[in-house]
Amino acid sequence: MIISECEIENITTLEELESLRQHLLGKDGLITKEMKGLSTLSIDKKKQKGQEINVLKDRLVSAIKRQKGVIEDQLLQKELEAQRIDVTLPGRKRHQGRQHPLTWGMEWVKNYFSLKGFDTQTGPDIETPFYNFDALNIPSHHPARQSHDTFYVNNDLLLRTHTSSVQIRAMEMQKPPVRLISMGRVYRSDALDMTHSPMFHQIEGLVIEPGIHMGHLKGLLLSLFKDFFDNPQLSIRFRPSFFPFTEPSAEIDISFDEKNWLEMGGCGMVHPNVLENMNIDPTSHQGFAFGLGMERLLMVKHKMTDIRRLIGC
Repeated sequence: MIISECEIENITTLEELESLRQHLLGKDGLITKEMKGLSTLSIDKKKQKGQEINVLKDRLVSAIKRQKGVIEDQLLQKELEAQRIDVTLPGRKRHQGRQHPLTWGMEWVKNYFSLKGFDTQTGPDIETPFYNFDALNIPSHHPARQSHDTFYVNNDLLLRTHTSSVQIRAMEMQKPPVRLISMGRVYRSDALDMTHSPMFHQIEGLVIEPGIHMGHLKGLLLSLFKDFFDNPQLSIRFRPSFFPFTEPSAEIDISFDEKNWLEMGGCGMVHPNVLENMNIDPTSHQGFAFGLGMERLLMVKHKMTDIRRLIGC
């Protein structure tokens, strides 16, 4: 039985339509079988029957093609409707990127000291033992020079363990009075955990002028911490310590409530041997130096407990 055009128009899916086309017009379809059966008829009947079959075939092909177009249009309309944008809805909020806390912190410190007359100096991450140790009065037997504390490239080169090397390089080109800040990455053979990292960012300050003393150093750091932490009630204290490149030396502690103290870094008066290594007469000039970790400052400011959040680990 041959299907009517009306029945073709009732088909609603492309799959059903293709199945019908194969049933009627395919290699083993009904129309194909009718065409094969013409060989058994006489010439007159073959001609008449062939014309009838061709007319029917054309009608079916046209009906299938027409219905295929209808179904495809309906599918397209459904797809467009699903993708339709309601312009009356509120727009999607765009989340803008923000400056990384480390970038912000380094820029803040640079601008702060710039207003106080300090120059910012940079230097190479890969240093020689002279600039990293010898010129800073660190003897050859000091533990910091061992491979368990320092990353060595070879016998003549290492990854700097502090930015004090930048100060030595700067002093080769500049004579007192000096006020400079050296900032950048430093490297130490350390574990990676909540409070330690083999790479971190350091801020070091150096002042060399006649008449400089520890009171100037304490006043500068107190002002720095009060502004950085936005706390005019903040307190600071120095605890005696030892560093080869300063004498006397001290650890810097801060407190927000005068009960709990946090260690922030080290400082002291520049050792006479270091001044002599920089070709400065220690009898006419004095200086102070300090070193702070940028990550440490930011962790305290933002109440963070894990340094890995800052360095992306």
